[in-house]
Amino acid sequence: MDLSLGAFLSAVGTYPSLLVIVILVMGVTVVSGATDAPNAIATAISTRCMKPGPALILAAVFNFVGLFGMTYISAAVASTMFNMVDFTGGGTHAALLALVAAMIGSIGWGLFCWFKGIPASKSHSLIAGITGAAIALNGFGGIVLGEWMKVIYGMVFSLVAGFALGWLIVKGVELAFSGINRRKGNAVCTVIQNILAMILAFLHGAQDGQKFMAIAMLGFSLSMGFESSSATDFPLWLMIVCSLAMALGTLIGGKRIIKSVAMDMVQLEKYQGVSSSMSTSITLLVASLTGMPVSTSHCNTSAIMGVGASKNPRNVKWNVAGGMVSAWVLTFPCCGLIGFLLAKLFILVF
Repeated sequence: MDLSLGAFLSAVGTYPSLLVIVILVMGVTVVSGATDAPNAIATAISTRCMKPGPALILAAVFNFVGLFGMTYISAAVASTMFNMVDFTGGGTHAALLALVAAMIGSIGWGLFCWFKGIPASKSHSLIAGITGAAIALNGFGGIVLGEWMKVIYGMVFSLVAGFALGWLIVKGVELAFSGINRRKGNAVCTVIQNILAMILAFLHGAQDGQKFMAIAMLGFSLSMGFESSSATDFPLWLMIVCSLAMALGTLIGGKRIIKSVAMDMVQLEKYQGVSSSMSTSITLLVASLTGMPVSTSHCNTSAIMGVGASKNPRNVKWNVAGGMVSAWVLTFPCCGLIGFLLAKLFILVF
């Protein structure tokens, strides 16, 4: 299959809805860069290891490198997103309309959650939206259960592994630094934290960027008459465009997000920030290599909670975890239903 930019532009001429899909994907990617990517550097800033300005530039650069680079190392997350639903069988026009409906539904749900203060994940709303649209096309046969279950595994893994690793790592760090002068220890932690901030930004680009890129690729494949969901050989131009969109979003909206994750949940010292960032990095790396779509924000939040709980469980706002679970309970049925109804409507009207 020809995946060149020229082939894409030719397909847009035949199916204008493909252009709408790509524009929506780019929009969601920019929003993800503005709202989720700064979580990777929030801990470094809240522990005063980095200043906000340089940190945002660093996050933008490594989000770009992460999406671009990890796709060559492992496209497991993109493969899961690409293969978890089946949009074939109803015709190219109907499939593309359903995919447009899924994107609009997930964006609309995200705006509703933002307005109501519900801590919903854009990744989860995207998954729910395309699931509902696939069911509208092919019934429950539109869900490839073996791949879709990786979403459930990822949700559980991000909470359990993030929390457990945060708790264990901070204990190890405390033991390792027990005989070191506090000033020297803080200096060492500052260097480590800055390195971890770059790693986290890289892994965020790898995780979230691949999810959105996979949806653009799905639309492209459908428009080209590709009848099976197995292609994850992403064209260079698509990787560059998605990487730039995420980096742009980070630079535009990053400052508004930094405070809410690390500073509002629990106050962290430098060694605690290192511990939570290390935990988040490990969780994201394992999820990325095994193809589990996870929320970067949820991994980071769980790690911070684990670190805080290791010192005093009362220091942690446990209602944050309850908010995440509540968001999951709401997002999947609600956003899935919106995607389903919009897909039916679009196919009927257009």
